[in-house]
Amino acid sequence: MTEWIGLAAGASFAAGLNLYATVATLGLLQRFGVATLPPSLAALSHPAVLAVAIALFVVEFFADKIPYFDNVWDVLHTFIRPPAAAILAYAAVAGIPEPWRVVAALVAGGVAFTSHGTKASARAAVNTSSEPISNSLLSVTEDGIAIGLSWLAATHPVLTLVLTAVLLAGAAWALILIYRFLKRVFGGAPASRPAA
Repeated sequence: MTEWIGLAAGASFAAGLNLYATVATLGLLQRFGVATLPPSLAALSHPAVLAVAIALFVVEFFADKIPYFDNVWDVLHTFIRPPAAAILAYAAVAGIPEPWRVVAALVAGGVAFTSHGTKASARAAVNTSSEPISNSLLSVTEDGIAIGLSWLAATHPVLTLVLTAVLLAGAAWALILIYRFLKRVFGGAPASRPAA
């Protein structure tokens, strides 16, 4: 049970960063026998699922490197990443009573929304800079975290559960810092009143 929860938590955080990398990583790990996913997630290793996930990962890999277009991409994926993470979590915990599966799905959607929100906010902050390198570097880092966390979730789910809790705390702290930064950048100084 704890293993399934750890898998669901780690995969949810990773999916909030890059859903397609997460699905492809989990599917490939299952397909090549590196990890054994719950039977309810076995479909991730199907060639059709892998082909679509890898193709969309390639599209996102390039889309995510284009300043400002990446913001549009993230806005669209607000409606894709958290629901998909909820579906993955619901499937991952198939062996528990139905009400708890729904709870797992709701929590997973919240976890994915938090990591997705942090990613999207960080990208908006980085795009205020005119140099292009930090955007690409941040994107590659996010991809690496998504792939690494997916692997860890599938192979060491209990450790992943602890790491996900730490990542969520870090994401909440980062969101506060990013919000303050964006408020300074876009808030500007209040307009002065004309003299009477």
